[in-house]
Amino acid sequence: MRGAVKIFDEIKHRKLEVAVVGIPKTVDNDVGIIDRSFGFQTAVEMAQEAISAAHVEAESAVNGIGLVKLMGRSTGHIALHATLSSRDVDCCLIPEIDFFLEGKGGLLEFLGQRLKENGHAVLVVAEGAGQDIIPRTDSQKDERDESGNPVFLDVGVWLKSELNKWWKREHPNELFTVKYIDPTYMIRAVHANATDNLYCTLLAHSAIHGVMAGYTGFVAGPINGNYAYIPLEDVARANNPVDTQDHKWSWVRSVTNQPDFVRR
Repeated sequence: MRGAVKIFDEIKHRKLEVAVVGIPKTVDNDVGIIDRSFGFQTAVEMAQEAISAAHVEAESAVNGIGLVKLMGRSTGHIALHATLSSRDVDCCLIPEIDFFLEGKGGLLEFLGQRLKENGHAVLVVAEGAGQDIIPRTDSQKDERDESGNPVFLDVGVWLKSELNKWWKREHPNELFTVKYIDPTYMIRAVHANATDNLYCTLLAHSAIHGVMAGYTGFVAGPINGNYAYIPLEDVARANNPVDTQDHKWSWVRSVTNQPDFVRR
C-alpha cells in the first residue's frame, strides 16, 4: 500500500490518465480500517491442520509438547483465530502480548503444570512474539531486511531450545519431547478456500467498478460488511493489531487458561 501511494503521487505529478486501486492482500490480516484481508481465512484453516498434527504428536509422547510457529510478524491474528478454532491449544503467544519464561506466572511454570495434569501440551507462537527477549548479537540488533524492518530471529527454534534446557535442568531423569512444527509457507502457498475465493471475486468487482466510475487512489474493501472506497494514504498508514482488550483475546484466555504473564 505504501508503494501504491508513491506510484499514485507520481502519476498525479505527471498528470497521467492512469488509475491506481489497491486490494487488501495479506494473510496476516494486518491491513487497517477494513474488516479483513483476503487469504486470512485460508491461512487460519491451514494453521488448524498444523495444530492438530502437533496435538497428536504431543499426546503420543511422554511429557510431549507440540510447538507450532505460525505467520504473524507484527500481529497475532492467525495464531489467535487458529487457537480459538482448534480448541487443542494450551497457550497462544502473540506479538501484542509480552511474556517471560522463568519464575512465578511464567511460561515454563504454566507448561510444567499442564504436563503434570495432562501429560502433554500444545504451544502456538506467532513469528513476531518474544523478539524482545531472544538474545541477539550486536550485528543482529542492527540487521534490517529489504523493507527496512528489523530482521526477526526464529522464535520457534529458540523456544524449543529453551524448553529442552528447562526440562533437562528441572527433570534430568524424566522423558521429555518437543515436537516443533513450522508450516510457514504451507499456510500461504495453497489454493484459497471457498470463502476467500468469493471474497477475492467481490473485491475485484468492487475495484473495477470504482475505476470505471472514474475514481483513483483508493482501496476497495468492506467496512462493517459494506464495500467502500478508502483513500490509499489512510490504509497505508493504518495498522490492525490484535486488541488485547477485546472479547476475542478474552476467549483465548478462557479456552487456554494461560497466564496473563504479569510479573508478581
